[in-house]
Amino acid sequence: MGVNDVVKNITWLGHDGFLIKGDGKAIVIDPFQVKDCEPADIILVTHEHSDHCSPEDIQKVQQASTVIVTEANSAAKLSGDVRVVQPGDKLTVEGIPIEVVPSYNTNKNFHPKQNGWLGFIVTVEGVRIYHAGDTDLIPEMASFDVDVALLPVSGTYVMTAEEAVEAAKMLKPKLVIPMHYDAIVGSSDDAQRFCDALAGICEVVMLSS
Repeated sequence: MGVNDVVKNITWLGHDGFLIKGDGKAIVIDPFQVKDCEPADIILVTHEHSDHCSPEDIQKVQQASTVIVTEANSAAKLSGDVRVVQPGDKLTVEGIPIEVVPSYNTNKNFHPKQNGWLGFIVTVEGVRIYHAGDTDLIPEMASFDVDVALLPVSGTYVMTAEEAVEAAKMLKPKLVIPMHYDAIVGSSDDAQRFCDALAGICEVVMLSS
């Protein structure tokens, strides 16, 4: 299955939240203020901040069989089948390969590198999808092999739209989807600037939540 086919099965839940469907599984990442989302087979949580690790929202999509993959701070707030990971880990959950990568700030202190908070690369239908988490432009991105990149664009706590453009150029994905706007910080204007700046460089899709 190609990238465009997989993108049809990616739903933006708002902020940094996504539902990704494929290989017979439903993967939910960082659910927050969820209005409508089907039950998850796998939930990925990038870090402990309440707009990413929201136990109330996680319970909305969690089943008895759901596997949650996250870091230690978030795991302490959650119950069920919770698997604690750290950057550099690789695992397969319900047949879905998951690579755990770093996610941190370089010029602000909201997401310190030493916290070991997370981004994820999940492979669905043969397509490698990177959820960056709350991050700045970090040198590790140069080594990531990804087809689709979900990148924050709002600034303040994460990359600005302009920095996210540089991240996209470093990652060289086939397709990019902006996130982390229209909720706590950032607006669709940030996402639009990001899209405009990548015209002719890579395909960008703005999803509606």
